[in-house]
Amino acid sequence: MSKTPISLDQIVWREPDGTPVSCIDKLKVLNENLEEIRQFCQDALEDAVLMGCDEAQARDVLESLVRSIENPYKKE
Repeated sequence: MSKTPISLDQIVWREPDGTPVSCIDKLKVLNENLEEIRQFCQDALEDAVLMGCDEAQARDVLESLVRSIENPYKKE
């Protein structure tokens, strides 16, 4: 069940119009945030498995959590 991890240097962050984000500071923050999220998720998965939870269910819960996040800046 091993998948190739996302390589942060291969992600092209894009603005809503599709143009790549070019600000180095923005890219640094985005990539640091992703690495922190990855580590938190890794820790949560390991804890769940060590406590006897089903790995597939733990992954489903983490995925559901990500999908439930709302954009507070969304224009309506």
